[in-house]
Amino acid sequence: MARPETGSEKDPIPSIEPVSDVESTLPRDATDEEVHTLPRVVDRIPIAAWAAALVGAAERFSYYSTVSIWQNYMQNERNSRAIPGALGLGQSTATAISNSFFVFSFVTPMMFAIASDAWLGRYKTLVVAFCLLICGTFVMFATSLPVALDNNGGVPGLAVAMILIALGIGGIKSTITPFIGDQYKHKKPQLIRQKNGELAVIDGSRTIQFLYNAFYWLTNIASLSSIPATFLEHEFDFWTAYLMSAVSLVICLVMLLSLESKFIKVVPHENVLPKAIKALSMAARNGFKLDHAKEAYQQQKHGHGVPWDDSFISELKTGLTACRVIFSFAFFYLSITQMYNNLISQAGQMNLHGVPNDMIQAMAGVACVIFGPVIQALYNLLARRRISFGPIARISTAFLICGGGMAYAAGLQRLIYNTGPCYDAPLACAASDGGRRPNDVNVWVQLPVYVALAIAEIFGLVTASEYSYEKAPRGMRSVVQAMVQLSAGVGALLGMAISPAARDPFLVAVYAALAGVMAVCSLLFWCFFRKYDKINDQLNRTIEETQGTSN
Repeated sequence: MARPETGSEKDPIPSIEPVSDVESTLPRDATDEEVHTLPRVVDRIPIAAWAAALVGAAERFSYYSTVSIWQNYMQNERNSRAIPGALGLGQSTATAISNSFFVFSFVTPMMFAIASDAWLGRYKTLVVAFCLLICGTFVMFATSLPVALDNNGGVPGLAVAMILIALGIGGIKSTITPFIGDQYKHKKPQLIRQKNGELAVIDGSRTIQFLYNAFYWLTNIASLSSIPATFLEHEFDFWTAYLMSAVSLVICLVMLLSLESKFIKVVPHENVLPKAIKALSMAARNGFKLDHAKEAYQQQKHGHGVPWDDSFISELKTGLTACRVIFSFAFFYLSITQMYNNLISQAGQMNLHGVPNDMIQAMAGVACVIFGPVIQALYNLLARRRISFGPIARISTAFLICGGGMAYAAGLQRLIYNTGPCYDAPLACAASDGGRRPNDVNVWVQLPVYVALAIAEIFGLVTASEYSYEKAPRGMRSVVQAMVQLSAGVGALLGMAISPAARDPFLVAVYAALAGVMAVCSLLFWCFFRKYDKINDQLNRTIEETQGTSN
């Protein structure tokens, strides 16, 4: 029997999908109306993405067990009776060296990003970076041994270790975030039916946001390595903490190599950086407008073509939008890095009640572990209610909360200066009994500073990673991610500039100035960039349409 006709080109019959057949069509690409009216949900995260996030978190375990005790290692005298020390360089010098390290570690990512995007690829760059980091950490371990310190090996060893560690961190920082994002195949919005029977749209952007939130949560669990590191430093010696750091890195490298076959490795097919630089140069010569680098304008104005199409220019414009947003983080990073130098010193001026002064900053990691899921639940609630809380709004909120943390630090410093026995010369007056008696303020009063900075990091730094990945051209994702670190480098340079003032009795003014700057930054950032929240989906589609929906 012949199959009955349902229509032909000459006599088309419209196809109407029966309600009973809806389930057979799911999942399918969502329509624009469905995207804008239905709840957006997170997609399933691939195992490879979780594995990459664990590798990144393991590196952070080593990083925090090294960096968290550097201020004491550099600032205080060896065999100090009050607070552990090794080199005895003083607070201002130690803070300046710390900021110099941060500057270098924030500048080096650009070098590795170019190598990653143009030549090595992200996986090989990560392997090289881990090797450098392992070498630097073993140098730190070896030169912190008592025999090395007895033979004046501490300072030169610190210098060599810092260079190698900064190079390793630069390679990892520029590649780990996009490498994690590469493991998830970004899909067009998909219509699905949830287990509760309601229709929803799988949103690739929300999935990337969730993935980076999860990664940040894991890194903050790893950052709690600063707790055993500070106790090892206090109870045994600095070298024991650095040995723990070195061993953890070796394990991390073994993990990365053993899971090689599981990872999606995006191999560079074309070095787009020279083309991007040429396009930007051409735009600069034609009124600083990227649209003037398009072929139609160049043909009309100058009578010659260009070696790119209009989609490349659209992609580049979106990437530059991300760079402008990201580069606004300089003062934010300046405030955040206070956790690793001046706030540690501030804790040393208070009653520690048996707790190492450089352990308190680990509470920022604890706060991130606690508040990370809470904030993710907030994002889910807002998404279900169709309430927009875009990346620019989240970053503005981060800046404001960070300013609040610095304002609290200023008030706390004033409280320390108003309390005996040494008032505005903590640990330095005769009544301090040779630095063993701090001012009579409980160190746990400092806890709200770390909670505020932790919440600010969740809103700010996670969003920066998400924004830089989603808005960057595929061939420049490591480079755009390196811009995040470059803005942090500017923040560290600013920290070096203010380091001469980072001493008693001027610290109240330092913290108050940071609080004021962050309040102004929050307002200006919102005023200048809030328009990008309104076109966020459009910017994401620009990248997807110009390079395809897969990574």
